[in-house]
Amino acid sequence: MNLKEYFGELPHGSKIELASKLGITKTWLSLIISGKKLPSGSLCNMIQKMTDGKVSRADLRPDLFGDV
Repeated sequence: MNLKEYFGELPHGSKIELASKLGITKTWLSLIISGKKLPSGSLCNMIQKMTDGKVSRADLRPDLFGDV
């Protein structure tokens, strides 16, 4: 599942909440969701953890974690 699909299942305000927990801005999170920016490896790990594994780090960065 990608981040866009993940947030499609959640209520309004969920992006702001996750961005805050990750220590990033909602704008940066939106750029990651749209594919315009790539998250760092550590941010991928945090997103995977905070989405309870629904969005895997391999989904976010197959170039780094695709072989795992």
